[in-house]
Amino acid sequence: MEFTATVAFLTVVRLVQDYRGANGESIPRVVTEGQRDRTPSSLARLSVNMFPSKEDSRRMPRGITPRQPARTGRQDRVARAPSTATAAERRKTAAHGPSATLRASSSRGSLPSGKKQVPKGRKKGADISKAAKGYNPLAPVRIADILRRLDQLYPDVTCALTHTSAWELVVATILSAQSTDVNVNRVTPELFRKYPTVEAFAALEPEQLQPDIRSTGFFRNKSKSVVGAARKVVADFGGQVPLNMADLLTLPGVARKTANVVLGSWFKIAEGVVVDTHVTRISRRLELTSNTDPQKIEQDLMRIIPREKWILFAHQIIWHGLKLCYARKPKCVDCPLENICHAADKTWSTVEMHKNATA
Repeated sequence: MEFTATVAFLTVVRLVQDYRGANGESIPRVVTEGQRDRTPSSLARLSVNMFPSKEDSRRMPRGITPRQPARTGRQDRVARAPSTATAAERRKTAAHGPSATLRASSSRGSLPSGKKQVPKGRKKGADISKAAKGYNPLAPVRIADILRRLDQLYPDVTCALTHTSAWELVVATILSAQSTDVNVNRVTPELFRKYPTVEAFAALEPEQLQPDIRSTGFFRNKSKSVVGAARKVVADFGGQVPLNMADLLTLPGVARKTANVVLGSWFKIAEGVVVDTHVTRISRRLELTSNTDPQKIEQDLMRIIPREKWILFAHQIIWHGLKLCYARKPKCVDCPLENICHAADKTWSTVEMHKNATA
C-alpha cells in the first residue's frame, strides 16, 4: 500500500512539473510541502491544486502565444500615418467624400501625393500646353492655310448629287437626308426618267412615289415632302424653283441646308454655307466650331470663311469627308491637313491632339 502511494506521488509531481514548469516558481506552496509529506492526505491536497476551479484559472499566469496572421490579410497593409485633420474636417470628409479631404488639405498648404495644384484663375481641365503656346484655331493665318490646302486637294469640285436642273437638285437633296449620296445617285436617274418635270411630280400622290424611293430610307416622309414641294412650286412660283432663301424655305421638306445647296450649286448665289453631316464632323475636328446645331455651325463658318469661298468650301469639305475624313477610322496618314488638325479621334498624328476637337 505504501509502495503504491509512493509511485502515485512521483507521477503527480512529474505531471505538475510538466504543467507548471520545472523551476517551481509557479507551483503552489501546498505542493512543495507535499514533497516532504508523502501521505495520501497530501496527495489529495495536491490533486485539488492540480485541477483548479474556473475562478482560479482566470488568475493563473498564461504563456505567450505568437499572434497568428489575419485571414483578411490586414497584417500586410501599410500602416497609415496619423491623421492631422481636425474633428470638423473629419466630419466634413465623412459627409462629402474625398473631395472634402482634398480641399481641407489644400487649405493647410499640402496636397495628397500625385495631385497637382491648379493656379487660381485657370479653369479645371484647361489645356496648359495650348495656353502656353498661344494656340488659336480661328487665327486668320490658320484659316488661310486650311483653305489653301483644300484648294490644292479639291480645286474644281462641285455638288456630289447628280442633277440636270434646279428642281432635280431639290428632289435629290430632300432624298439625301439620312442617306448617302451614292445611294441617292443610284435612285434618281430612273426617278427623273419616269417623272421628267415638276408638274409630273405634282400630279402624283405620295403613296405612288414611295416604291421608287424606298431604298433611300424614311420614304413615307420623303414622298410627302417631294410631292408637296412640287405642288407648291407649280401653284405659287409658276413651275420655277425660287431664287431666294425666303421663298425656298416655304417649300415642304426644304430647310437651310437644301436651300443653300440649290442656291449655291445651281444659281451660284452665296447666301450661306451648306452644313451637312460631313461639314459638321470636319469643322469640329478642325476646331472651326464647337457647336453641334447646324444653324450655329453655319453662323460660325460664315464669320471665319470669306464669302466668296462659302460655296466651294462646303463642296471641298463634303468631298474630303467622302474621300479621307471618314466618321470612323479616318485616313489621317494620307490627309494633307494632318499636321494642322488636332482632332481627338485621329487614327495617326504627328501633332498634339486636343480632347475637345471631336466629331
